Amino acid sequence: MSVRKRDFSSFKGEVSRRDGYTKSPTSSLAAGSSPPIDHAGRFPSATLTRQRKKPVFSSYLDLPDLSLKIKQLCQIVANTPTSRVEPALDESGHMVTHEDAEEVLKLSYGFPGAAVKFFRWAGRQLDNRHSPYAWNLIVDILGKNRLFDAMWDSVKTMRREGISSLATFASVFSSYVLADRVNEAIKTFEVLDQYGVLQDVMSLNSLLSAICRDGQTSEADEFLKKVMDRIRPDADSYAILLEGRENEGNVIKARTTFRAMISQIGWDPFNVPAYDSFLTLLVKDSLINEAVGLLNVMRNNNCSPGLKFFKTALDVLSNKGDLPAALPIWKVMVASRIMPDLAMYNSIIGLLCHSHEMELAFSLFDEMVYHGAYPDSQTYNILFQTLVKNRKVHDAACIFHEMVKNESQLSPRNCEMGIKLFLDESHPDMAINIWKHAVQWNITIRDESANVLVSGLREQSRLPEAC
Repeated sequence: MSVRKRDFSSFKGEVSRRDGYTKSPTSSLAAGSSPPIDHAGRFPSATLTRQRKKPVFSSYLDLPDLSLKIKQLCQIVANTPTSRVEPALDESGHMVTHEDAEEVLKLSYGFPGAAVKFFRWAGRQLDNRHSPYAWNLIVDILGKNRLFDAMWDSVKTMRREGISSLATFASVFSSYVLADRVNEAIKTFEVLDQYGVLQDVMSLNSLLSAICRDGQTSEADEFLKKVMDRIRPDADSYAILLEGRENEGNVIKARTTFRAMISQIGWDPFNVPAYDSFLTLLVKDSLINEAVGLLNVMRNNNCSPGLKFFKTALDVLSNKGDLPAALPIWKVMVASRIMPDLAMYNSIIGLLCHSHEMELAFSLFDEMVYHGAYPDSQTYNILFQTLVKNRKVHDAACIFHEMVKNESQLSPRNCEMGIKLFLDESHPDMAINIWKHAVQWNITIRDESANVLVSGLREQSRLPEAC
């Protein structure tokens, strides 16, 4: 791949400490300037646990399978005083490719000064032809470490070379937001065109996403209202806001956003993420009737949420033991031809068993394989436990035999309950089968249950079979 030669001469900001740069005077956000910014955000190339005061970055130590060359280069960046980084890299004798440079940068977020030294050193080997991705990584490293003057120096160089992009400014947006400077992120958006990036719905959504991810959805909502006259929001715009409202747990404002979405763009069958977020929020807030009502309205408009919503809803309602709320949602899901997975079947079967709705539980158990969801140990244990508690001897035996055939295992508690039931009901053979099952799968059973089995077999003159 041919890469245009880059000019590194204007990439300023000499390292004064391992983790910092000398800063040039701050000016406005006009093109060619370096605005003041704080930041500790996320970029596709870095895994970062954000804390306001001290970000925690991933490093080469988190990846034991790195190639020897990448590991050694990362060690130099991480462990060498900044002033010695380039000589140490020269002494290593390594030659780097574009991919090598990118890999090292991705793992050097915690050492911004040394990372820039590596960037310059690698650039000389690559004939000053770093990839746009490597430049974006440098922008992000500097931003994540709140070295914003140096960050903007690199952004200006990228603009002059014609390689600045929306990905570059997605990093800048998140840097400002995560530093509690949403206004600076917004000001950056307003000068995008001076850096060769369009102020369109894609860049708008990038900004909204950065703001909402930081839990500041109201600020994103306000900004959207201000720019709607010149940039028409799309389905993604509202999906971003609704996900933010979901994360905040704000039902009232989510309703307002949802109504605005329908008013502006109407019902869109492809707008599944927005529907997922709003409906999930309703269920989590126990507004089941409203959620079911909205589901029906959506069906009438040829729309439906995705599997994510139904999984979350069933999980929430299962934890609450709320079968009356779960059944209508299950029925809407089936009517929408969304196929439940194994975990969802286990949730609804568990709810049905808990509510003594065994006929429906077994109906779903029988149909699940036809939808590609094959019963596992959890499924069998749910059914077996309920049958044992209700002393359904024949049905419990049938489930046990099917479970064994499918190489699933009973839980220790169910083994103990099953042994006692079958002995009490004069079915010692089944009690022995469960004992052998426990031995085969190394299932630990309490001594008390073993004694019950021995006593029961002794009473029936079958004690040798306990050995």
